[in-house]
Order: sequence, then C-alpha cells, then structure tokens
Amino acid sequence: MNLNNDSILKTGDWVKGKSVDGELVIGYIDSLTFLDEIVKVNVITSDNKATVGKTIQIRNKNVKKMPVSNVINKEQIRFLIDLALSTGDEDWFNELSSQLNSMRRLVNGVK
Repeated sequence: MNLNNDSILKTGDWVKGKSVDGELVIGYIDSLTFLDEIVKVNVITSDNKATVGKTIQIRNKNVKKMPVSNVINKEQIRFLIDLALSTGDEDWFNELSSQLNSMRRLVNGVK
C-alpha cells in the first residue's frame, strides 16, 4: 500500500501517469515499494508505442489512480474483454464474458 496525492495505491489498480522520460502512460500497478515510493506499472497504452506491453517504474507522486468504470453496454464489455486478453487476466475475462452472455440471453428473451 502506498499513498500519493489522490489515494491509497495497491497492486492491480489502474493508473495514469508520466514516466521519467515524460511519456504519458496508462496501465495497472504490477507492484509497489513503500520505502522507495516507486510503483511498477504494466503499460497498456502510451504516447511512446515502444513502452506498451512493458513494465516500467514510476515515482508514486507521478501517478494518479483512475476511477472505477461502471460498464453499462456491450461495446464497453467487448473493449474490456480485449483488455483482459491483452493483460492475460483469465478471471476477469471469464467474468466479462459471463456478463456479455447474460446480456445476450436477456436481449434474446425479449424478442
């Protein structure tokens, strides 16, 4: 657990921030250290394409926790399924797939 200006950070949190080279990154926390005030972020998107898919270190003060998103439609779930696949998160993928299948069953039941 680590404190920055906005909230308590923990492993798995989605964050956005700036790398030491000034690159804008969005990803999730792979690990963090309290003493060094460093978070290791698995980069999902960045303005530097070479950084995508890598885990980089960012100073705690240079990241901001992203708000939790409430998924409300199929397109959002499909996007998150792609994200779960790209991050290798099987449990999240299964959860999202179940939600999508439930939506499909509901729509088919209405017809």
